[in-house]
Amino acid sequence: MKLDIVFEKQKEGGYTVYVPALKGCISEGETKRDALKNIKEAISLYLEEAEKDKVKEFFNSVSVEKTEVKVNA
Repeated sequence: MKLDIVFEKQKEGGYTVYVPALKGCISEGETKRDALKNIKEAISLYLEEAEKDKVKEFFNSVSVEKTEVKVNA
């Protein structure tokens, strides 16, 4: 399974990481490596707890796309 994940560097240090396609699936870590390890565990737990049909239904209703946006500042 391939999922997009987002790392957000925190001012206090460390990283918050989340999965846009899995609402509420979030974790953190002191380093990017720690955060990645922790989000992998969070994803496993998230999917383990979800019923398969509900997960499939959710994935079919969510779309994550990458695009370039030009903004005049």
